[in-house]
Amino acid sequence: MTNNAEGIAADSSPPRPRAIVAGHGDFATGLISAVQQISGLGDVFLPLSNAGLSAEDIENRYREEASASGVHVFFTDLPGGSATLAVRRIMRVDPEMVLITGANLATLLEFVFQPDSDPREAALRAAEKGKAALAVFGGP
Repeated sequence: MTNNAEGIAADSSPPRPRAIVAGHGDFATGLISAVQQISGLGDVFLPLSNAGLSAEDIENRYREEASASGVHVFFTDLPGGSATLAVRRIMRVDPEMVLITGANLATLLEFVFQPDSDPREAALRAAEKGKAALAVFGGP
């Protein structure tokens, strides 16, 4: 901890993660990279990939990361994907966990711009923003 210009102790450590982004391949790192580029707040998220892991390994890894970080919010890619299924199994024993599936960039940006909100409440508002961000132009 360091002192700021007024001599008041200020924490210079990186922000503590508030949520985990998980999914296939580089889904998490790609979305978090975009959040970082736009907002500078990519550190709010921990990226996890399920690449090369069995269903049991995914669940164990996600459980360990959530426990170690104190995070109770997961954003995943597909509603029926292995990342989502792993988190749903974790939720059976941790009812405080919140899961948002189908996460997109609008969802994560809304989440990071609510730094003072309870992460679970911010996730619910972010999900609404993510749904509203989907649009179709043109077509038959």
